[in-house]
Amino acid sequence: MKRLASATLMSPTDDKPRRISYATSSLRWMMFALGWLCVGIGVAGIILPGLPGTVFLILAAWLFSRSSPRFEAWLLGHPRLGPSVVRWRERGAVPRWAQFVATGSMAFSFGLMAYTGVPPAGLIPAGLVMLACAIYLLTRPTA
Repeated sequence: MKRLASATLMSPTDDKPRRISYATSSLRWMMFALGWLCVGIGVAGIILPGLPGTVFLILAAWLFSRSSPRFEAWLLGHPRLGPSVVRWRERGAVPRWAQFVATGSMAFSFGLMAYTGVPPAGLIPAGLVMLACAIYLLTRPTA
């Protein structure tokens, strides 16, 4: 297994440097491709029952941020996404609208699964994963 390269990153609001591990060039493209795959699954999970899209979107953000320091700098400097990413990184804050959209889409997906007659063997595990994601998101501080 390849080792991750590390770099020191100064946060704009923090005085002490943090060590960030980035992928080496051989892993960079694999992590970037997996990130886009997770984005696709996450977006599909918004409307398809049984897919907890939020989990895949959080995994995609992690994969993207670890794949390249340049991509991470672009993401942090983005006018719409950057402030949310910085607040998430510094104190784990999630925007209130994102909490409700994610929880609402998971509830809609679970309701659709129950309405279409998914057997309990599939409904219960999916519901537990969605419930765990909703609890995690709703207990985060708000941005």
